[in-house]
Amino acid sequence: MVKLYPGMAFTNMKSSRKTYIPYIISCIITIAMFYIVSSLAGNSGLSNLWGGEMIQSYMSIGQWIVALFAVIFLFYINSFLMKRRTREFGLYNILGLEKRHISKIIGFETLYTFIVSMALGIGAGIVLDKLMYLIILKMLGASIPMGFYVSAVGIFSSLILFGAIFLLIFLNSVRHIRGAKPVELLRSESAGEKEPKAKWALAVLGAACLAAGYIIAITTENPVSAFAYFFGAVGLVIVGTYMLFTAGSIALLKLLKKNRNYYYKSKHFVSVSGMMYRMKRNAVGLANICILSTMVLVTVSATISIYAGMQESIMNRYPSEICVSAQADEPNFDEAVKITEDAFAREGLEMENQTRYRSLTISAVKEGSEMVTDTSRYEGLSSFDAYNRLMNLVFVPLEDYNTCMNMHQVLNEGEILVYSNRQEVKEDELEIFDCSFKIKNTLSSFMKNGSAAANITNSYFIVVKDMSVIEELYEANAASYGENASDIVIDYMADVKGDSEENRDNIMAAYENTLPQLENLIDTKGFHGTIECRTAQEDSFHDTFSGLYFLGTFLSLLFTMAAILIMYYKQITEGYEDKKRFEILQNVGMSHREVKRTINSQVLTVFFLPLITAGVHVAFAFPFIFRILMLLNFFNMKLFALCTAGTFLAFAVLYVIVYKLTARLYYGIVKK
Repeated sequence: MVKLYPGMAFTNMKSSRKTYIPYIISCIITIAMFYIVSSLAGNSGLSNLWGGEMIQSYMSIGQWIVALFAVIFLFYINSFLMKRRTREFGLYNILGLEKRHISKIIGFETLYTFIVSMALGIGAGIVLDKLMYLIILKMLGASIPMGFYVSAVGIFSSLILFGAIFLLIFLNSVRHIRGAKPVELLRSESAGEKEPKAKWALAVLGAACLAAGYIIAITTENPVSAFAYFFGAVGLVIVGTYMLFTAGSIALLKLLKKNRNYYYKSKHFVSVSGMMYRMKRNAVGLANICILSTMVLVTVSATISIYAGMQESIMNRYPSEICVSAQADEPNFDEAVKITEDAFAREGLEMENQTRYRSLTISAVKEGSEMVTDTSRYEGLSSFDAYNRLMNLVFVPLEDYNTCMNMHQVLNEGEILVYSNRQEVKEDELEIFDCSFKIKNTLSSFMKNGSAAANITNSYFIVVKDMSVIEELYEANAASYGENASDIVIDYMADVKGDSEENRDNIMAAYENTLPQLENLIDTKGFHGTIECRTAQEDSFHDTFSGLYFLGTFLSLLFTMAAILIMYYKQITEGYEDKKRFEILQNVGMSHREVKRTINSQVLTVFFLPLITAGVHVAFAFPFIFRILMLLNFFNMKLFALCTAGTFLAFAVLYVIVYKLTARLYYGIVKK
């Protein structure tokens, strides 16, 4: 008897190949992807590259995401297999096989699946890992090494993780078999035929959750708040989606059923009643497809936007090629600027767009029009609430503003000009340190300031009448913050004439020659200041954004695969469940054409409702995601809109292709 189990398991898998082959393929792809991220996370070749450690940190995060996804996804797909085969197990039980015998057959099936999936998954992972490694090297601009790398850690991690997953899947299957009676196993495939009741409370709660998530997405203006509220809003939308697809869809079908003019037509009657009888299970699958589709759309559109707008983000952070900063009263500042200019001149580079201005930056918590600097006044606020209201106030004298911007603005005593980099200025006046300033005008542009772009809090750039106002604010700031108070600083900024990419080597040489001279100035004359070079920082930006793009694309492929496989299994399951029902419909007089039209109506509903809902989710999330991208110095809304629209269209085309294939499969099962 024992020798029969392996053969029976193999025969069962062969006879159920229409469902088993896609399941094994999904296991292979998931294992391959986990091996790839594990291998890249521990690849010593990457860690030795400039920017490679950043990529590896992203891959480490990706490991946990893929591992969590693998547990949920493989359990979910296996549930489709078990549902299709419980009747088969029931027949085994009635024909004389005990449940422990059935459990052993399932054990061998699970073992075969594990062995095949691991062998092919690791094999595919090793091959694709080399390809992914080459892509990363290309993105980082590194040379291509010879040889082939196999990660022992990646193989071991994959064996441990997926060994545990398959063991849990087996134990769950055994629990299901042993906990059911033979008659229940026979009937389980057609279980749930009882018409579900409308759960209005859950439907209303789902609508409320979805509305709350949408409201947060639309009304949150602060980028820091958007980042903090992101997971809460996502949670509300996910819960709302599940509730509306399960309870809300049933409630809607009940309303359609009550509409006699609509319901009592053959094409509507069959579709509505058919969806009604299985809506609980249908709805969960539809909600899963919707959420996965939304994840793909958001991830792809955001990562493409970041990567495509990378150069613009660099320009926002480093608006000038060179920036030398020091305290406004630094006696050696002019000498530091001359050292920098001379170093660039020796490389044959000519400076242009040279500007310098003085400024004072003060941090404060915004309460209406008042900027609070007294820490005791906001001690009662939560750290998040305080940070949400935190503002950077950058004060600049009118003289410097007019010189840098080539303007001729005039200010009276107590008047200011205000520019905001992220939030609309709604106040008519500002109060700080018991001083009240009237906002004469809000500005549409301001002098270059990369430090403000690097700061994730909102900033107000405030032009005051003269330096005496700034010095007065400096004294009040020092009294409030003590040794933590900021100084009045002076910034010198300049660009290099010509194309920066063509002059890259010369710029880097000039910058590297400047550094030791400034260090000597620090040692000999006590110079206190800093220097930034845009070209020198480009590689760091490129590595960060390339890593995000790679991980985003990688995870999007994983989520897309999951959505397609869920659609596939959903159609197979529904096809077999509906086969007998449509046979009855043809027997009672419905034509072949009417049956096909009814099938198309139901398949269209099943397929395109998740896509449409995902599109609505993305539309409401658009301003929310854009504000989060602002924290990465991405401010190009038009580019983000184009990337989002393009991603949706491309995904919709893929969706239609999957629909065409699965609709044919569904109809082929039903019409047999």
